[in-house]
Amino acid sequence: MHAQLLDGSATDVLSTVRRLGFLQIDPISSVAPPQQLVLWSRLGPYDRAELDRLLWEERKLIEWNAFIWPIEDLPLIQARMRSYRRGTRYTWQRRVSEFLKENARFKRYVLRELERNGPLLSRELEDRSRGHEDRWSEVWWGSRNVTQMLDALHWRGEVAVVGRQNGQRVWDLAERWYPETERVPTQESERVLAEKRFRALGVQLEKGRLLAHPEAVDGPVGNRVTFLSPFDRLIHDRARTETLWGFRYRLEMYVPKAKREYGYYVLPILRGDRLIGRIEPAYDRKAGALRVNGVFAEPGAPESAGLGIARAVRRLASWLGAKEIAYTGRMPPAWSDSLHN
Repeated sequence: MHAQLLDGSATDVLSTVRRLGFLQIDPISSVAPPQQLVLWSRLGPYDRAELDRLLWEERKLIEWNAFIWPIEDLPLIQARMRSYRRGTRYTWQRRVSEFLKENARFKRYVLRELERNGPLLSRELEDRSRGHEDRWSEVWWGSRNVTQMLDALHWRGEVAVVGRQNGQRVWDLAERWYPETERVPTQESERVLAEKRFRALGVQLEKGRLLAHPEAVDGPVGNRVTFLSPFDRLIHDRARTETLWGFRYRLEMYVPKAKREYGYYVLPILRGDRLIGRIEPAYDRKAGALRVNGVFAEPGAPESAGLGIARAVRRLASWLGAKEIAYTGRMPPAWSDSLHN
């Protein structure tokens, strides 16, 4: 909890991202985009515009490969970019290389257009590919070869995401966006990134054993209640989550509705240093309502936790700008009165 700043010690967006190492980006936002929800779990109702300012104005954060990284880690990320350019170890790397080789003229067109007219959205570029859309279905999800080309060049560090318009990525040449940095060897980069991940986790699972980082701080954690994004690093490693807490968590959005155990987009409930249950909130933006479609308690969860959960729901609703909260699903009897009041 201390390593992941879930002890109430987080103070601002930038230092939180630096401590965690990165934020995962995902378009699904039943409540809020996961990169924002991860920050809310630690900071409470922070200014969501701050993340955009740090990314696109102050450039203290960068977006690469569906993650947000601190700018000081750019040398490490660029080492990974270089390894992607020459990589042949994985099937997807070979396929990307083949795609770029077979579409060399298309690549030159994209880079030329960005140089002359960038920054650009993908839809502002023509599809001049050789039509391998079906062939790359195992590598990319989407229907436009322009997006596939931009992603390939992005992975390799030739183009960069320099903004977002209504959620859509804005592209430009990487050399115009990234500052000059030192060159770090790939092996050293991966070692440093792995150390950063371990430090941010505090405890990691290796070959069935839990190992604590030498700098991990052990100490009491108050009964602060918050909800975790499905992409939160505290629970991202499902095996580690089960080993630490006996908490089996699966995201059920891709499970047929009739077969779901809990719900479409269920968030673990964290109280202090225990995962005590799950909650399925969904923000209805048109109605301005936060709907709670279900609340579920883990065996042994304290009956007194209902009040803290209710407060966390109200904090979430206020942060989202919801005008009302509606409990529409089942909930534990012991928490019912607190949640409805």
